[in-house]
Amino acid sequence: EQQRGWGESFHFAHMMHGETLREAIKRHEHYLALKLEIGKDSKVLDVGCGVGGPLREISEFSGATITGLNNNEYQVKRGGELCKKSGHGLKCDFVKADFMKIPAEDCTYDAAYQIEATCHAPDYVGVYKEILRVLKPGGLFAGYEWCMTDKYDPNNEKHKKCKAEIELGNGLPDLNTTSGAMAMLQEAGFEIIEHEDLVLTAEVPWYEPLSPARLSFSSFRTTFIGRMITRNMVWFLELVGIAPKGSVRVSSFLERAADSLVEGGKDKIFTPMYFYKVRKPLGKGKGRK
Repeated sequence: EQQRGWGESFHFAHMMHGETLREAIKRHEHYLALKLEIGKDSKVLDVGCGVGGPLREISEFSGATITGLNNNEYQVKRGGELCKKSGHGLKCDFVKADFMKIPAEDCTYDAAYQIEATCHAPDYVGVYKEILRVLKPGGLFAGYEWCMTDKYDPNNEKHKKCKAEIELGNGLPDLNTTSGAMAMLQEAGFEIIEHEDLVLTAEVPWYEPLSPARLSFSSFRTTFIGRMITRNMVWFLELVGIAPKGSVRVSSFLERAADSLVEGGKDKIFTPMYFYKVRKPLGKGKGRK
């Protein structure tokens, strides 16, 4: 499903009528590159890069040299292989590390970005401060953050349950709010340049690829029939010992995680693409206080 639907860029996208998911994902990445104002002489950090799909796309689009940071050894290795295979080996590299402790000197990068990655941080201000530290003075940082919107009501039981299921199903700590994210970026030392919820200007809901009601070849597994076939297949494979014990439970768990994202999107209480563009102040050297 990842290969057919999302490919090597496993994130949501601002979608318009007539676009395929892959086209929307590319445009979503190009938008970030344009906002960062990067070019062939730019040294850029991708925070939480996955297997490097956005990294390769943004490098090819902008000409920038990009370092991908990821704490998953397999993904770092796979990302390096894909870079060599695609001919991006000289412009892209990967580092296995925790983004709470970036292994780089102060003021190393011209720009940095993250796509749906820092929501996994145990401390938002902490990760933002660390990104600030490795940026050069005046360097730009942009990202798409998973957030609860201003329509989220912490006293609404349905809203609370949806938020908890998104967090549980996606292995997240306490999800930030849109206003909270901006406040924490400022607390870390960044200057806010612009921010907006891109969900509000999309013509096609971002959760369409996850919706059980959507029928297409690339999203067949998320439809009701596709889920039923997948569930029965996993049950059979676990029964005969090919799939490990607990596979059915994990499959059901992931289904519920997807359902909670769709519910949060439909109720407009959750966004996976709160866009921000911020800057490290010109007079600031080290990011830590």
